[in-house]
Amino acid sequence: AFGAGNLDNPNPYGLTDSEKVLLENKNNLIQNKNQLRKVEVNSNKQANKVDLLRERVDGLQSIVESINKKSHQNKTNLQKLNTQNLKELESSNEYELRLGTATQTNAETIQVNVANIEKLKLVITELSVLIDSINSQYITRDEHNLLVTDVNNFKALILKELKKKKVQKAVIKSPFLNMSNGDVATKAKYYFDKEYYTDSIKHYEYLIEKNYRPAKAHYMIGEMYYIRKNYANAISYFKKSASLYSKASYMPKLMLHTAISMDRTGDKRNAKKFYDGVILKYPNSKEAIKAEKNRE
Repeated sequence: AFGAGNLDNPNPYGLTDSEKVLLENKNNLIQNKNQLRKVEVNSNKQANKVDLLRERVDGLQSIVESINKKSHQNKTNLQKLNTQNLKELESSNEYELRLGTATQTNAETIQVNVANIEKLKLVITELSVLIDSINSQYITRDEHNLLVTDVNNFKALILKELKKKKVQKAVIKSPFLNMSNGDVATKAKYYFDKEYYTDSIKHYEYLIEKNYRPAKAHYMIGEMYYIRKNYANAISYFKKSASLYSKASYMPKLMLHTAISMDRTGDKRNAKKFYDGVILKYPNSKEAIKAEKNRE
């Protein structure tokens, strides 16, 4: 029922100003880690694309080498044929026949080469599109390292700010320096009775730091948050008070106000449990009468 102030809760509530700052920094760190993880995934994807690109380039290189080899072979065969024709052919008809055959063969080879060249152009076009896509999406190692450095610098900045706040808090002179804990408690109650709740809360928080009747101090702060209708913070302080001393005289009121706070925040199920608890444990109290009425 008391989940206020828990930073590990998926939907934390009842946070103090310091806890809100820590929660925001925590969320920023998580967001930066998620962004870094996404960048690493994209880098792996781009690496796979580069490997695929290399395989296609190797295939293109094989096609070009095959074309060059065939062209060179055809040229050599044609030269041999011309030499043989000049030496061996005795009649022009036989020479022309062989020349025609060689010309036809060469023409067929040229057609095959033209077709291969067209295929090569198509592959090169696809290759250009793929390269443009990679250039627009691929993140370099330097950019990756820069992002990691930014995340680490952000962490260091947060730690530095937290240390700075601790030092500043230690330097500030306490207004309770010349007061006993009893005097502070008396002053806190005086401010409470006058409805100077801001000053009263400061005094009770000091008593909590000094561990002077901390259960009562938590209860009183919870009451002031309850009066201010800050029900989430009220539940948090009521919970701490009950955990420190569950037999206090103000327990019926603490439980009733806890139930009402839960009711007002929409936690009807747990509010009912606390109403029932007041009725069962303190049946003759005025709080039990109110609990019975609110429970209905």
